[in-house]
Amino acid sequence: MTGRTVIRGGLVITASDEIHADVLIEDGRIAALAASGTPAAEAFTAERTIDATGKYVIPGGVDAHTHMELPFGGTFASDTFETGTRAAAWGGTTTIVDFAVQSVGHSLREGLDTWHAKAEGNCAIDYGFHMIVSDVNQETLKEMDLLVEEGVTSFKQFMAYPGVFYSDDGQILRAMQRSAENGGLIMMHAENGIAIDVLVEQALARGETDPRYHGEVRKALLEAEATHRAIKLAQVAGAPLYVVHVSAMEAVAELARARDEGLPVFGETCPQYLFLSTDNLAEPDFEGSKYVCSTPLRPKEHQAKLWQGLRTNDLQVVSTDHCPFCFVGQKELGRGDFSKIPNGLPGVENRMDLLHQAVVDGHISRRRWIEIACATPARMFGMYPKKGTITPGADADVVIYDPHAEQVVSAETHHMNVDYSAYEGKRLTGRVETVLSRGVPVITEREYTGHAGHGVYTPRSTCQYLN
Repeated sequence: MTGRTVIRGGLVITASDEIHADVLIEDGRIAALAASGTPAAEAFTAERTIDATGKYVIPGGVDAHTHMELPFGGTFASDTFETGTRAAAWGGTTTIVDFAVQSVGHSLREGLDTWHAKAEGNCAIDYGFHMIVSDVNQETLKEMDLLVEEGVTSFKQFMAYPGVFYSDDGQILRAMQRSAENGGLIMMHAENGIAIDVLVEQALARGETDPRYHGEVRKALLEAEATHRAIKLAQVAGAPLYVVHVSAMEAVAELARARDEGLPVFGETCPQYLFLSTDNLAEPDFEGSKYVCSTPLRPKEHQAKLWQGLRTNDLQVVSTDHCPFCFVGQKELGRGDFSKIPNGLPGVENRMDLLHQAVVDGHISRRRWIEIACATPARMFGMYPKKGTITPGADADVVIYDPHAEQVVSAETHHMNVDYSAYEGKRLTGRVETVLSRGVPVITEREYTGHAGHGVYTPRSTCQYLN
């Protein structure tokens, strides 16, 4: 373990405070903070000093929705736990929560063991797991209790993808009832997959095969309908609900209504829905396939409602749903049939910078940036204040962030293992300079100094908004 480090002269930003303070790190944790220039701060002594003058000192990002090495549509997400967590570190994210997958006919335990084997010894930053539940039965329900006890406290279900991950309303209700008892949190992919499959079949029969039809068949109304249904099922079960990757303004309205009624309902959106649109899906020469993800990109007018939802706290978290597939050889599987394009976008490296750009653009405040990207995901998934903030006792997951540096996003310079960027050519103000994970420098002044295996598995407590 490294000895002591002091970070001097930066503006420390958390979800609740901004203060010019020096930060003392000892044995991988935050030991103390003191206002810069005061005798208390001057008294900090350390083997290593980091000068953060003119920079922000922020908690490492917590990306609560990633899919490294996910099998999908006959291929695999192109980032491994090694490449994906390294890219995350480059982007100022120091914790990911990935999804272990239960296959139909198999146990939750088998799925979880498989994902532990993929990740262990390979991660540059700390990681946890959610569990995808694809096969609800009596054994699965019992296993959910055991998983909660050992720190896998959230379970994802799908109202989409019939024949793969899909659960019907009865299965969803049973899992929600179980989570109401064991303290787990159900995460929902809310789209009416049965109806969408009909629209897919009809579009293909009409010869509508281009990527842009992916967005047209996965209608906003079917996202809103599924969101509404998930909320009502959760209400019947007396269970909390977390709706993932919300993209449609009509779905935000359903969440807002439920929250106004005092229900424990939460919503997440992703950078692609805040910065991209159906214009990208319509790009010619099959370029639109690069932007195929589910829920799909929406027309531009949805963006303002998503930003509003983040400001009013009807949406609480921005995660990436990072699930990259290369254009060459993977996205191309869907040439001539948009339904065969692997669903997913790369983004784990871009999230913190894109959200800082949102601060620059006036969409959100600096503290709200840290709240939606660090503190709330840590609280939502039972890791706070170990993760998501800078306070004595917290893990020393700290980013030195240069708010004035300018960069142009490009596949040429990113570190994700994918052959394109969803934000190619986008100019951003703000850039990660140095990243500490538990006090160890993973990125040092724009050089990678981390290594696979530094990141450790992080068991989680239950959702801290429900205690």
